[in-house]
Amino acid sequence: MKLFPRLFSRKIEKQISSYQQELIETHYREVENMYRQIRGWRHDYRNHIQTMKAYAASGDWEAICHYLDLLDEDLTTVDTVIKTGNPMTDAILNSKISLARAKGITVQADAHIPVRLTSSEIDLCCILGNLFDNAIEASLALPEEQRLIRVYMDMKNTQLYISFTNFTAGRKLTKMGKRFQTTKGEGHGFGLVRIDAIVEKLDGYISRGSEDGAFTTEILLPQL
Repeated sequence: MKLFPRLFSRKIEKQISSYQQELIETHYREVENMYRQIRGWRHDYRNHIQTMKAYAASGDWEAICHYLDLLDEDLTTVDTVIKTGNPMTDAILNSKISLARAKGITVQADAHIPVRLTSSEIDLCCILGNLFDNAIEASLALPEEQRLIRVYMDMKNTQLYISFTNFTAGRKLTKMGKRFQTTKGEGHGFGLVRIDAIVEKLDGYISRGSEDGAFTTEILLPQL
């Protein structure tokens, strides 16, 4: 009779493992796309300068102003806004911030990691990626002018502190055990399970808070 629970458990573990691999591949594609855009912009830099010189030579200042506006808008989409001191964290945060802004979501981020982390890049990628994906999904239910995600990361003694807060369209959620009740799809549930599993594996701490119009996740990860 104990065979069925074991088979069910293995099936869930296989699904979570598959979801994790898919998530990591998605994150790396997003990061690579961001850097591809940056490389492309740098490659075109000389052409941009030559174009503006041509406008300047003809005295067409209106065309120069318009061209500068277009460049400013284009550069904003690939601007590296976060420099934490940890390359992998920079990559995942900047790719997600770029994705959020493309969806009309304001992101306020303050992240500093002045020491070398002992947490693996894979684990950090899964945690940050899931937190951002959940926050982006919840934000899209709001009018664009109300969409906001706040991210804060820093060292607290020997622990990495991560805080994500996003505005939501719903009221305070009901807590079921360690997590809040959700009506989201299967992938959303796997994301939460994966975060909890990583935090537990690293002997960390996680706290989730729900209020009317806002949801917050706080995580502490030892870096000994």
